[in-house]
Amino acid sequence: MAAVRYEPRGAARELFRTRTSEVVMAGAAGTGKSLACLFRLHLAALSTPNIRCLIARKTAVSLGSTTLVTFEKKVAAEALGAGVVTWFGGSQREAPGYRYSNGSVINVGGLDKPEKVLSSEYDLIFCDEATELTITDWETLGTRLRNGVLSWQQQIAACNPAHPTHWLKQRADTGSLTMLTSVHRDNPAYINSDGTFTTKGVDYMAKLDALTGVRRLRLREGRWAAAEGLIYESFDPAVHVVPRSVIQPGWTRRLVIDFGYTNPFCAQWWAEDPDGRLYMYREIYRTKTLVEDHARDILLQVTKVIGDVPHRTVLTAKDIREDVAAGLRIWTEPRPTTIICDHDAEDRATLERHLGMSTRAAHKTVKDGLDAVAARLRPAGDGKPRIFLCEDALVERDPLLADAKKPCCTVEEIVGYIWDAQPGKTPKEAPVKQDDHGMDTMRYAVAERDLVAAPRVRWL
Repeated sequence: MAAVRYEPRGAARELFRTRTSEVVMAGAAGTGKSLACLFRLHLAALSTPNIRCLIARKTAVSLGSTTLVTFEKKVAAEALGAGVVTWFGGSQREAPGYRYSNGSVINVGGLDKPEKVLSSEYDLIFCDEATELTITDWETLGTRLRNGVLSWQQQIAACNPAHPTHWLKQRADTGSLTMLTSVHRDNPAYINSDGTFTTKGVDYMAKLDALTGVRRLRLREGRWAAAEGLIYESFDPAVHVVPRSVIQPGWTRRLVIDFGYTNPFCAQWWAEDPDGRLYMYREIYRTKTLVEDHARDILLQVTKVIGDVPHRTVLTAKDIREDVAAGLRIWTEPRPTTIICDHDAEDRATLERHLGMSTRAAHKTVKDGLDAVAARLRPAGDGKPRIFLCEDALVERDPLLADAKKPCCTVEEIVGYIWDAQPGKTPKEAPVKQDDHGMDTMRYAVAERDLVAAPRVRWL
């Protein structure tokens, strides 16, 4: 058996002792929550033959770029190197995962593609970043805990705190699950046994200490907290965040863009249903990328290859447009009727040139735009709001933003978007200008629909 070195402390140690059917490791960022849960599964798989486990997250993309990297580099590296654990890439019938020499298996998968991961039965299930899940996701996973090889079956999760009314917190408050609170001293990578910080700990805590507002309360202090002075008080993830599958092929589409380089560039795709409701179903939210590269990535999202395209060392937006014109690529969704942009003239000109489409300057007055968004968030006469964000909209998390503990998408911005209450400011008149790039883009989208008349895209 491969050597395993791990020092569980505090809540992590308690995780290895508890046998309750549902247990969540919650706490500030950097306390070792995910690592403890991954070790829990790995050690169980090493020590007990033929058990079946699952590592899951809301989307397969986020799982592969975060959780599985931690598993392979920090948890199972020696076992993988010794051949005790091998990777299986999946098949038409079986989910991908890690296979152990004693017959145990740890499958992996995103709940955006649940067919394979939910077709099996398990002894242990671990869900990372569990605040991304709906209660339906959680309860559905619980129905798969019936493999019966372990004498106890358990559903484990790790998360940073969210708002105090989140279903996970409520489930813990009612006693339906056990919540273990993880703190920074539980993580040996950042705090020594004598309580002093390691070199890595000093650097990491400096990032957390730089946070402000509700993100500091949640990620630095580990509180289930709501932001004071929240602008969009009606926003409720359980109501306004919906599956992307609700989008229908014939709905009107708009592309809305807020430029940025050091700050995030944000591109949002919006669909409008026959009743006038708006759905943000795709989003690029990224720093340190040129406008021409964003144009290429935008076109890659809405087209697919159907012919023998020429080999190119570097693919450009112009190449993609030429492939479409030649019938080697096709659009996979309706083309946008309007492309709404921030007012930067140079960036707009660059985007238009590379996309081959015209753009329209966004309606940028703030207060009426905020009011328009807030009005859509409130339930209409039929009891439903008139704006939604799709749960798997983000194309890819920006690692620079994630490392800095900054919002990585619009949904992560909205819960910390607050009024500027500094002395001398008119109450509830203007937002704090920080971490608001998705908020600005969403405001442009709603303003274009509700406050101005929208012309159609002109092809250049």
